[in-house]
Amino acid sequence: SRATEVMDEQVRTIISRNQSPDIPFDRSINPYRGCEHACIYCFARPTHAYWDMSPGLDFETRLIAKPDAARQLRRELDRPGYSPAPIALGINTDAYQPVERERRITREILEVLAEYRHPVTVITKGGLILRDLDLLAELAQQGLCSVSVSLTTLDNNLKRAMEPRTATPAIRLKILRELSAAGVPTGIIMGPVIPFINDH
Repeated sequence: SRATEVMDEQVRTIISRNQSPDIPFDRSINPYRGCEHACIYCFARPTHAYWDMSPGLDFETRLIAKPDAARQLRRELDRPGYSPAPIALGINTDAYQPVERERRITREILEVLAEYRHPVTVITKGGLILRDLDLLAELAQQGLCSVSVSLTTLDNNLKRAMEPRTATPAIRLKILRELSAAGVPTGIIMGPVIPFINDH
């Protein structure tokens, strides 16, 4: 296995927007480019080519972090005319991939959203989300937060082949259980469903 390299990017904007009628949100934040989870089916892999890096191993091991994300988010929320709507966190790449343990960028973003009482939705397959249970529960108490856990299989061997560095299925079920017990609305995203692989 190759060691993970992390480069920093200073961003001018942190909230990405879309106008697609097929996507149920119009804004999102991705604290990182690239993802250590290394899911073989990840739709975001081709975005790494924009940085002249490979959608293969580079996507998994050469990450780009946005260390000033929380500060930039505060600027954007303070702009005159900003209209709040749920921000989807960790859509292109998982906000709770292993690098977050040290970098804590996702945690800082959630702290700003909690301070501003701003709605947020999170999608993850990373067990590290339980570290931020305090903030998620606080936001959920105000009706401002929901979490969806991506769960493609309950088979550990299949998980290792499809999603090598993600949390085990048992940990993902634990995430659902603990978030739900803390009052955080939770759900499962079951996808992709691949014929003859995990469609059973």
